[in-house]
Amino acid sequence: MSDPIDRLLNAVEDGKSIIKNREILHFTYIPKTIQHRKTEQEQITQALSPILKQSIPPNLLVYGEPGTGKTLIIKTILNKIRTRVEKSNFPIKLVYSNSKDQSNTMGLLISLGRQIDLDEEQLPGNGLSISEVFNRLLKKINNDKLNVIFVIDEIDYLAELVQKTGKDILYQLTRANERLEQGSLSLVGVSNNLNFKENLDPRVISSLGEEEIIFGPYNAEQIEEILQERIKDAFLENSVETGAIKLCAAKSGGEHGDARRALDLILKAGEIAERQQSEKVTDKHVAEAYIKMQDQIIKSSLKALPLQKKLTMIAIMRSKGSSTNEIYSTYKNLCQSIGKEELTNRRIKQMLSEIDIAGLISGKLVTQGTHGSTKKYTLEISTEIIKHAFKDDLSLQDII
Repeated sequence: MSDPIDRLLNAVEDGKSIIKNREILHFTYIPKTIQHRKTEQEQITQALSPILKQSIPPNLLVYGEPGTGKTLIIKTILNKIRTRVEKSNFPIKLVYSNSKDQSNTMGLLISLGRQIDLDEEQLPGNGLSISEVFNRLLKKINNDKLNVIFVIDEIDYLAELVQKTGKDILYQLTRANERLEQGSLSLVGVSNNLNFKENLDPRVISSLGEEEIIFGPYNAEQIEEILQERIKDAFLENSVETGAIKLCAAKSGGEHGDARRALDLILKAGEIAERQQSEKVTDKHVAEAYIKMQDQIIKSSLKALPLQKKLTMIAIMRSKGSSTNEIYSTYKNLCQSIGKEELTNRRIKQMLSEIDIAGLISGKLVTQGTHGSTKKYTLEISTEIIKHAFKDDLSLQDII
């Protein structure tokens, strides 16, 4: 019997890998042609193109669910603008930052500063107030006559930070041009949440959303065409069956219209096929990959839950019955055992509804004859997944 390690390594050396280029299936890859987004490309290009004529582009908000091509198209357009202005005497800076990559609002401003060539000495990473950092950014833009397009991806996350801290850098950014004598600053906000503006200062809303563009979800047919195009260069020729592509597109298009997740799914299916030494990716590989990805999504969702919701999940898992009163009784015992202050019964009922909406549990109203009715909850996921997701939370070590 051959050694399993040698067998797999030999297969790689012999060129039996059916995946030629994984990078092509990664969400950061920018393809030569972007499918099914002609209108959106034209709208964003028209909004940003005034900078080529040495005019200030309007602030722009771009909305759409994850995986609908927002960031891909914006980066593509910025790259094309950058190529055209490289030899221009009109100083343009195209800046990109993702709010979720920054732990606080200061981090976002420092990111902007670094990309307009403010070094550590000119703009220290700590020790300055937000107002002083902002003053130094404006001074740099003004002195160098820079014309900056600042793309803030996942701007809804920044809006949450603003609301929590009260430090409204969005207001300052949208008012920057009023303080500049030379140069300019235009904002492009990218959001997965159509309703995030509800928490913003009305003055910010009026200036930030001078133009708005909405990306709708892809349908299954569009995702299938996107997959076919990427597969040509990512996989060996004829190594992915049509049925696998169709199933992958149906899973992604029918549920969320997320092309990014479809690309992740076909890559995972290809990796499974390779491990099984299969010469082709089949619908069975896609189905297996889908289950594994769903499990990973659930585990990530569970890990991200705040402590009180984790305790509520454990209470559902451990309570003998599943009524709200039984769950609350178990929840209180759990809080006492780890020394945490318990929430009210009413708040736990609210949490149960929130967890139900997230799809982790299922609630059903049950009639109990003369005793009226009660809501009972059951887990929609296995207890093993819950235990695995919570095992690294030190505060839950004694009860999980």
